[in-house]
Amino acid sequence: MAEEFDKKLNNDTVYEERLQTAADNFIAAASKLPRVSGCFPPCGFQSAGAVYNCITCQYDSCEFPLDCPVKEIKVTENSRTRMRCDVPFPLPNDIEMVWRFAEEVKTQQVDQFKEVTAGVDRLYSIPSASLQHQGTYQCEIYSGQRSIVRLYYYITVTPQVVAGHTELQEIFDLSLLPGGWLLTAPGGPPPRSPLLLPPSLLLTVCLTALLLLLFLSLGALHWSSIPQKTSHVEQAAGDEDLRS
Repeated sequence: MAEEFDKKLNNDTVYEERLQTAADNFIAAASKLPRVSGCFPPCGFQSAGAVYNCITCQYDSCEFPLDCPVKEIKVTENSRTRMRCDVPFPLPNDIEMVWRFAEEVKTQQVDQFKEVTAGVDRLYSIPSASLQHQGTYQCEIYSGQRSIVRLYYYITVTPQVVAGHTELQEIFDLSLLPGGWLLTAPGGPPPRSPLLLPPSLLLTVCLTALLLLLFLSLGALHWSSIPQKTSHVEQAAGDEDLRS
């Protein structure tokens, strides 16, 4: 048809009729195709979610991101933590989970991870977290040889000593508040009800206050005795001068 048009073998109306006939045939064939109902990832496993591309004459997937954003988890040393390899869409039956770990870094670079376990269990558990467990955990879901999605968890482990100091500081701050009332931000509404401390915490606060008062009393007594000792020494020195 293009060669005939270049050689001007027919009138222009002939080509217009042929193009219109081709367009009508394409519309008729396209109307018989099933209509999509939206994209439900992963499109590679749900063909109904694919979208037909008229330029490439192929079905395109919805391109669900393979790498999900990193989720941060904070745990205390010696505590137990769990991570699940779950996604908000249906998965095939023949899936396999591969867990990997990148120590001490927050990353999504694949080459920084080392495989730690593989199987069908979606749950990864750390019975007692330590500083060596701090880093990024990657869970990759496979179906056959094809990767579906990769999930990332970044775990921050707080040393138990630091956590204990923080808890002690909170107790000390509470002991300074009148009647156990919580402080409010400037311009904020007044507190609705006083903070009721549990018996064990209240006993700890009381003992801390008593020890602090005892130390202050001993310090005051020590400093008050220093001038008296100094005056006795000066008086003794004066008596010796008189005798000499």
